[in-house]
Amino acid sequence: MSESLENQPGPSSDATPNQPPSPTLSQAQQEVDAWIRSIGVRYFSELTNLAMLVEEVGELSRLLSRTYGDQSFKAGESGDLADEMADVLFVLICLANQTGVDLSDAFRRNLDKKTRRDAERHRSNPKLQPPA
Repeated sequence: MSESLENQPGPSSDATPNQPPSPTLSQAQQEVDAWIRSIGVRYFSELTNLAMLVEEVGELSRLLSRTYGDQSFKAGESGDLADEMADVLFVLICLANQTGVDLSDAFRRNLDKKTRRDAERHRSNPKLQPPA
């Protein structure tokens, strides 16, 4: 059985001596757009990017099911969880850029919605209470 989220490692700090701080969501959207325009030539169509997002989520799912689930890796098989998550994020940012979604604003509104909707829901869920 996998560990609870309380026992899982959290995100690493934003900056190390040899690495700049992580970009904001707005900066990440700008960086992806600049990369697409300079190296990627142009965005793939929204439907192609949707298919790519599903593919990347599948790769993440495969790795998680082998790392934390009941499946095992095949001989010689491995994966990089952070890289797979970054692949998902990259394609999601592409879709946001293409469709005019400001991810910073969308994230803030979504978190506010969840906070209002779920203010007591999780606290009163007996499945989430610590064992007696």
